Amino acid sequence: MSKHKAASAALSSSPLLSVENLSVAFQQGGKTTLAVDGVSFSIAKGETLALVGESGSGKSVSALSILKLLPYPAASHPGGAVYFDGENLIDDDQRDLRKVRGNRISMIFQEPMSSLNPLHTIEKQVGEVLKLHRGFSDKAARARTLELLAKVGIRNAEERLGAYPHQLSGGQRQRVMIAMALANDPDLLIADEPTTALDVTVQAQILELLKALQAERGMAMLFITHDLGIVRRIADRVCVMYRGKIVEEGPTGRIFETPQHDYTKHLLAAEPKGRPPAANANSPVVMEAKDIKVWFPIKTGLMRRTTGHVKAVDGIDLTLRAGQTVGVVGESGSGKTTLGLALSRMISSRGEICFDGERIDNRSFKAMRPLREKMQVVFQDPYGSLSPRMSIADIIAEGLLIHEKRLSAAERDERVVGVLREVGLDPAARFRFPHEFSGGQRQRVAIARAMVLNPRFVMLDEPTSALDMSVQAQVVDLLRDLQKRHDLAYLFISHDLKVVRALANEVIVMRNGQVVERGPAEDIFDRPQTDYTKALMAAAFDISAAPTGVVSE
Repeated sequence: MSKHKAASAALSSSPLLSVENLSVAFQQGGKTTLAVDGVSFSIAKGETLALVGESGSGKSVSALSILKLLPYPAASHPGGAVYFDGENLIDDDQRDLRKVRGNRISMIFQEPMSSLNPLHTIEKQVGEVLKLHRGFSDKAARARTLELLAKVGIRNAEERLGAYPHQLSGGQRQRVMIAMALANDPDLLIADEPTTALDVTVQAQILELLKALQAERGMAMLFITHDLGIVRRIADRVCVMYRGKIVEEGPTGRIFETPQHDYTKHLLAAEPKGRPPAANANSPVVMEAKDIKVWFPIKTGLMRRTTGHVKAVDGIDLTLRAGQTVGVVGESGSGKTTLGLALSRMISSRGEICFDGERIDNRSFKAMRPLREKMQVVFQDPYGSLSPRMSIADIIAEGLLIHEKRLSAAERDERVVGVLREVGLDPAARFRFPHEFSGGQRQRVAIARAMVLNPRFVMLDEPTSALDMSVQAQVVDLLRDLQKRHDLAYLFISHDLKVVRALANEVIVMRNGQVVERGPAEDIFDRPQTDYTKALMAAAFDISAAPTGVVSE
């Protein structure tokens, strides 16, 4: 059955999920904020509905309300209902909801590192879902877990069963989340930015996987994303949200071809534009690395002897000049982030590293502290990198307290206010906490924390992956402006090649810890030489040419 016929069949049946005039309010300090205001939508069996909009528009809050996963009693529902298979979930108590959560309705969350338990192995976390809802024995749960991990493309699944979340790449963690969500063959899958952490080729493969599983099982899907390219490929219908309301709804084709609302037109027009400033070959070298290696030992047997190595980074050279950006691209697990951490001396490595003409590879981590002010990092997961117990003002000012002790409290606050304005956040929100911000807003806070110290070198590890398209464009413009104004050197690690193209002067393509291709950005994007680079470019800029099937990690 074609996609259009399947959609028609789905729409002809009664809705599996019906959200009716739903409102969500948050209470804090005597003040009530309406985050979702009278939202209504429905999803039929086998149908995919995409919920799109910028960060803070109410997409995730609406989705979390379906399973009552918001922080109650701070969150409340002034009005509305959520009917699933005829039952109003808003009226259900926790006992009844537990029968539905993870069983008939599953959810893939945006940030796998904060969603997976860091103290439990992958086998235990996937198996727990099976044991809780289906009463599987340990043996049966293990067999089903292996089947699920293989299906979502985890290579050597049996070896990964004993791994902990921090031992997996971002893409691998997201695959585990997908395996957990699909474990009990749910009727409805809520996917909240499920491909945010994935590189472009794996993203295409995971979307294919979800569509295949949906067709096989007749599963309905609520797909939340800021990536309109994904929406075009996967959704039957689209709801566009803005400031807590649905401003436009309709079939995917109609929304993309003839959008009616100005906000929808704004979203469709938004993407990172422009090119980086021309590279100056005479600019001073900020960071230089020669033959960098990061090998992790493989220990086996009773005596835990080293029998081999995982060569995460294997003999890489790099030169980064002031005012220039080196983009590092490649699939999850290729060694991109490991290279960045080695250059920043956040993990041990072999090889020569020079920062501002001074050898730093032989410095201890303690001896590196005086240089940290000039070497900053923006991590991929803003929720995991921001302390939930500190206000935004304290998070951003923390580096100033350590490195610029001469500043008074008023001067620190002035710096915080200034950098918040630079990254597009309201300075009045600086006394709030990270959980009160959307994923995109949290990433802006993380960028502000790095920029407040006026560094020379910044490692940007997927800094735009959690941001909607229009905010991505704004952040790209911001990073370019900061770079030009302060002559910053950026190491930009990303799977989003459109963003890399807008920022990078030089591009390094990595696979299995090694460089497969490198050169000026224009050459890499317009005239790639290796099959691997060509596959990456096809997946990013022409999805129809991307490789099909799930490739294991």
